[in-house]
Amino acid sequence: MIKAVGLVRDFGTRRAVDGVSFEVEKGTVLGFLGPNGAGKTTTIRMVAGFLPPTSGTVDVKGINVAENPVAAQKHIGYMPETTPLYEDMTVSGFLRFLAEVRGFSGKERDSRVDRSIERCFLGPVRNQTIDTLSKGYRQRTCLAQTLLHDPDILLLDEPTEGLDPNQKQVVREMIREMAAERVVMLSTHVLEEVEAICTRAIIISGGKVVADDTPVELKTRSTKYNAVTLSAEGKGIVDTLKKLPNIGKVETLDNGKIVAFPKGGKSIAPDILGAAQQHKWSVSDIKVDEGRLDDVFHQITTTEDTKKKEVA
Repeated sequence: MIKAVGLVRDFGTRRAVDGVSFEVEKGTVLGFLGPNGAGKTTTIRMVAGFLPPTSGTVDVKGINVAENPVAAQKHIGYMPETTPLYEDMTVSGFLRFLAEVRGFSGKERDSRVDRSIERCFLGPVRNQTIDTLSKGYRQRTCLAQTLLHDPDILLLDEPTEGLDPNQKQVVREMIREMAAERVVMLSTHVLEEVEAICTRAIIISGGKVVADDTPVELKTRSTKYNAVTLSAEGKGIVDTLKKLPNIGKVETLDNGKIVAFPKGGKSIAPDILGAAQQHKWSVSDIKVDEGRLDDVFHQITTTEDTKKKEVA
């Protein structure tokens, strides 16, 4: 549904996006992840047709966005990080107004407004003015306006920014449900967001794509992937673990627990359990780490920053 090839965007002498390419198909929730200033919002705006690329192309359902923005935008629901809201309008009045802007009227307009309100759980506040809404309901109103024309593609820029944990949970659940028959592409710098709802993640740093995989696969790049934390009593535990061939490092934490890190992400739990049995250690707890996205994110983005500084 979305195909981006070699996207470049310059602002004067500064290159904000540098050769970004990706394809996304229906049913995907794509997290566009990166530190602040990495080029996430600029890329989203180019895909949405609100910012022309300096070079490169974006196609939406086979339509070149730069050449035919109006035709492409019929398939896109775009929620910028800061969506303008008319504070003195009611929720339903605001959505009716935007539905009319999109060319809907009469029963068709009202039906689309009602459906958007239902999808975004706005029923309790539909007759309230927007200036009285909580941050969570304001975000839901912004999301509702992207659904009025029933688009195939949702582009969401920082959709849960500023929400409390309960509000985030509601919005994330809404996004999951909407993704079944659509492409959802969301930009975020919140790693928790990617793990919670994304089926795929692209990490962008310095305007370049530096990783593209599922969150689960990305976590296998973590230095903590397959690390084993254990609580055990016995003689020479640390020294014995250090001698096991697939273990690279062993640390003792302040709480007395022992952490063994594998070489190259290898599975070391069976080796440790075998050693425990052989040496008759008393093991009260053992945990295998699945890897951590924050570790991978830090490792990849700081490496890219270092490369840029070296080149400069």
